[in-house]
Amino acid sequence: MRKSLQLSLTAVFAALHTVLYFISFGLWRNWGIYLEAIEGIILGPRIGFLAALLGSSIARMVKPDAFWMFGIIAEPVAVLMAGLLARAKWKPVLAAYVIMLSAYFIHPFGRALPVWTILDVLFALFLVYPAARFSKKLFKTDIKHLSMTVGFISFVCIATDSLIRIFLLVPCGLYSLFPEFFPSFDGLYLVFVGAAVDSYIEDAIVVIVSVLAGVPLLASVVKLKILERKYD
Repeated sequence: MRKSLQLSLTAVFAALHTVLYFISFGLWRNWGIYLEAIEGIILGPRIGFLAALLGSSIARMVKPDAFWMFGIIAEPVAVLMAGLLARAKWKPVLAAYVIMLSAYFIHPFGRALPVWTILDVLFALFLVYPAARFSKKLFKTDIKHLSMTVGFISFVCIATDSLIRIFLLVPCGLYSLFPEFFPSFDGLYLVFVGAAVDSYIEDAIVVIVSVLAGVPLLASVVKLKILERKYD
């Protein structure tokens, strides 16, 4: 991909990421999560990471919130993982999942919190390899195959976003920085369970949005030869 096109797409997606943050309402994460999978697939791991990092950082500098560090880390890394899967690179994604999940279950809070609250993350763990395998033919214009691949990648991507936030909150101990929200384990338990319910709803919305909006977009850019398998 030409450098000028790379810069243009980076700026466009960074701006979109920022705008989606400002117009967000509803569940616990901002609307930037609906862009993550498409961002990673189109831009690739490195450029996608940069665009998401710029967008999420600028948005929170303009409109900061108490949990700014979660989004600034989780959103770019989730885009990075989507970009890797779209290039059929599953080993780094699987390694990240194993490390973060191991840290979570080693932590006493992780063992005490209900397993059902992270079932989407556990399911995504088993979809990492299939998503990468399907992506080997991602840039072909078979709509059925493209829809399935985008669905797989988007689910793993949004689950990765959740996992990174969980990893930061529990194993990394960032819950201790917010005693007003998590005064004790019981307080953490209540927030964690409530957020898990919202997270499952967001998972479904992200997959639907990615397929409905992302598949036509990807089909168009493939036909225009904007995407190339080895540009990143």
